[in-house]
Amino acid sequence: MKPPPFDYRAPRTLDEALADLAEGGKVLAGGQSLIPLLNMRLAAPDRLVDINGVAGLDALEVTAAGVRVGALARHAAVERSDEAAAVQPLLRQALRHVAHPVIRNRGTVVGSLAHADPAAELPAVLALLDGHVEAASAAGRRTIAAADFFTGPLEPALEPGELAVAAFFPALPPQTGTAFAEVTRRHGDYALVGVAAMVALDDDLRVRAARAAYLSVADTPLVLDLAEPAAQGQAGRPPGAADWSAAAAYAAERVDPDGDIHAGADYRRHLAGVLTGRALAEAARNALPGGS
Repeated sequence: MKPPPFDYRAPRTLDEALADLAEGGKVLAGGQSLIPLLNMRLAAPDRLVDINGVAGLDALEVTAAGVRVGALARHAAVERSDEAAAVQPLLRQALRHVAHPVIRNRGTVVGSLAHADPAAELPAVLALLDGHVEAASAAGRRTIAAADFFTGPLEPALEPGELAVAAFFPALPPQTGTAFAEVTRRHGDYALVGVAAMVALDDDLRVRAARAAYLSVADTPLVLDLAEPAAQGQAGRPPGAADWSAAAAYAAERVDPDGDIHAGADYRRHLAGVLTGRALAEAARNALPGGS
């Protein structure tokens, strides 16, 4: 299949890109999601605005507050950054599950967020961490919280003419651990179900907070607060030895996935529970002193 005809723009500055987008069109960055849609003629924009020549959009900025990922920062660059992994390890943990290395060499973190696929890993990561997306247009700039950014399947909260120029992932607080787990039919496929988890411990190594975000179970990333069932699982147990079965059961009851030709709804719900237990246990281990 070949894409339908379109006008092609290749701006060299951000102002030029925003001026082009003000006239309409789709943004081309990594193209790992957009090009297949074009070739299958599931998308037919009149214009593509290729931002790959715009200087400065590939920046990866790591501070004590978190990781700011520019619109052209590739999956592989973020995955390989030890500085980013030290501040926010969930990025590397999740990126290892994104498709294959060849795709990660070209695909972009911000592009994945702007694509807003509910089966993708990074929207769940941004939602779990309460990160945000920075958008720019010819009219100015604004910041969109993760909770407001994903409005439906393949529907980000970007207005016509807006470009997602960066995403911010907050740093991990002390004595907090993260983990990512998913099940796919084949390596590199979209997940039947995926879970990103975060566990925070207090000074006595008891669970202070526990949350998880899910992919492939709803139209947008689903975030669950699991602190209460987690508290049930540590009653009578030594510090750092929580039983996560109550949290897993709680999650399985609250997800409401659809079935398709790859997996039934009941199987996806079962996976959500199993993966919740695994991810929370690993996140808790990573939160312990000396944990990775």
